[in-house]
Amino acid sequence: MFAVIKTGGKQYKVAAEDTITVMTLAGEPGDKITFDNVMMLVNGDATTVGAPFVAGASVAAEIVEQARGPKVIAFKKRRRKNSKRKRGHRQDLTIVRITGISAA
Repeated sequence: MFAVIKTGGKQYKVAAEDTITVMTLAGEPGDKITFDNVMMLVNGDATTVGAPFVAGASVAAEIVEQARGPKVIAFKKRRRKNSKRKRGHRQDLTIVRITGISAA
């Protein structure tokens, strides 16, 4: 059994005991969360596609860690103008373990 969920503007294919990295979510490590935006649910041969979401379906998860992504450097240089700018950025991320998928 697996599901396709939407969180943080992105879609993720998840199954029980999967670990995924999503955009930052509120909570501390060990907190339980629920994803209600289930877009598709597959259980054996039965496939349910939502329009846009599957009614009554949810995915339970547990926050494993609040982390930060790799550093990304944005460097701009305008040649022959003695102008340059260097900026760094690290995205805040949440590592989540899927504990179960339930369909209504």
